[in-house]
Amino acid sequence: MYTRCSTATPFQSHSWLHSWWVSYGGPGALRVVLVRREDGELVAAAPLMRAHGPFPVLAPLGGSITDFSDVLLDDTCPGAAPALARALARAARGAVVDLREVRPGAAAERLYACWRGPRRRLADSLCLELPAVPMDALLERIPSGKAQRVRAKLRKLDALGIDEHIVSGEEVPAALERLLRLHQLQWQGRGVTVEHTSARFAEHLSRAVRPMVERGDARVTEFRLGGDVVAADLTLMSPRLAGGYLYGADPVLRARKVDVATMLLRHGARETSASGRATLSMLRGTEPYKRHWRPETVPNQRLMLAGPGAAPLLWLRAGAADARRWAARQARERAWAGRLLARVRDRTNGGGG
Repeated sequence: MYTRCSTATPFQSHSWLHSWWVSYGGPGALRVVLVRREDGELVAAAPLMRAHGPFPVLAPLGGSITDFSDVLLDDTCPGAAPALARALARAARGAVVDLREVRPGAAAERLYACWRGPRRRLADSLCLELPAVPMDALLERIPSGKAQRVRAKLRKLDALGIDEHIVSGEEVPAALERLLRLHQLQWQGRGVTVEHTSARFAEHLSRAVRPMVERGDARVTEFRLGGDVVAADLTLMSPRLAGGYLYGADPVLRARKVDVATMLLRHGARETSASGRATLSMLRGTEPYKRHWRPETVPNQRLMLAGPGAAPLLWLRAGAADARRWAARQARERAWAGRLLARVRDRTNGGGG
């Protein structure tokens, strides 16, 4: 099914979802809805679970460590989406189906379009994306002064002699151990994502990534200086896009004024453009270092579906989500205003007017 759904991302691969469930799933919560033709051929699948909380909710497998969620629909079967909608309505049984982090153009949009009960579309996380072109073409997207500084950084990288090694399947477990160790070193004292330091996350990656590398759904790259691994990167790939999922870098690179983000982007741009993919995704998050390249902002969606009996739960859940987004926006605006006021005060106290 994964190979017959052209909009699927690596997060819908069996390797990723099965491994995630082994590490994060709970007994009795799995709900996988399948649609087959009369001859038994699978044409649609929705990998879901019963989520914890005060109200009955069906959520996609993958949780917070998964950047894109979706259902799978066979591209050659026009009736797959309405059939999955009917099957999912029966399976929900009074629960709200809450599909988070749905990428524009995803198969779930077809499911949403033919849903006959209450439904609601909300905004979710923002992602930044670049065209899959070589580094020289990416440099043309930014002002000439910045482009010259980036070229100087690239020349410095070349002068240091950092080697790139794409890891084979059998090398993946040891390479991921090094990547996670470097990731912790890189963020030491700066607030690393706690889940990335957990044993279950490490076990999930080790279990999922090796078969993904062997199938061409992932790539692990190590960057070596003087024979030592000083940086490592995990990129997940589908036929349409490649996304940098996780990386780690030794602080020694920062001490030597190496721009790690530029190093990783050059490698990703080269490999992604050579493979014929259309998009180099920076996945979720709008960090300033990503904005330097003038990427396109692509908003994920949150699609909520319910049967007639669960309509009040859907509106309640959607309203709560709206309220949280409003509160978060207000907090960001207050923080921005506070920083602006602090700068004005600094200038005033410093005699700058």
